[in-house]
Amino acid sequence: MDGQLITFTGVAAGMVVMPGADFAVVVRNALGSRRAGVACAVGVAGGLLVHTALAVAGLAAVLVAVPVLFGAVQVLGGAYLLYLGVRALMTVIRRPAAEAPTAGEDAAAPAAEPAMHQGPSADVGRSLRQGFLTNALNPKAPVLFLSLLPQFVPAGAPALPRTLLLATIVVAMALVWFPAVALLVDRLGNWLRRPRVTRALEATTGALLTTLGGILLVEVALA
Repeated sequence: MDGQLITFTGVAAGMVVMPGADFAVVVRNALGSRRAGVACAVGVAGGLLVHTALAVAGLAAVLVAVPVLFGAVQVLGGAYLLYLGVRALMTVIRRPAAEAPTAGEDAAAPAAEPAMHQGPSADVGRSLRQGFLTNALNPKAPVLFLSLLPQFVPAGAPALPRTLLLATIVVAMALVWFPAVALLVDRLGNWLRRPRVTRALEATTGALLTTLGGILLVEVALA
């Protein structure tokens, strides 16, 4: 039994399920529709795949070692999360309390029609892109993978196969966890889509995304 692998699986599970920007965007899209939520979840896993591939290839080390590149990614990531959060909060402010939630909008556009009226392909595409960008533009991920993965490569073992295995575990967990979150939100849809509950969820996820984006931008300004 590979004790290090078991330990890593537990650490990776905690890392994946920890609530954050990924969790927030999946919940928001799942409130719109099951298809939108699952598509967003797959997008998040795709973003993780990018980070793990960079870590395996060693490119993440270059990103972290070059402050200008790391700062650029941090600005892009912070700005995108801030954009999502502000748009979500604007939706809460502009939508009357009795109005039903808008399904699967791209970052909660205030006056858009529900995604079910826009066509399933557009709905899925926007949600997939939103999940992917939210994760892929997270500047903390390269640092996390660079600091985490090497600790679980046994001394004397080939680094590449082991790192690939660890990266696969992370992505596989994301492909299980985030679609499960989307399906659970959809399962609870009748209750979660009540106007008061929806507004509370919109406000909470909007505030979370805005806060996370603001923190990233402030870190860049203070660097």
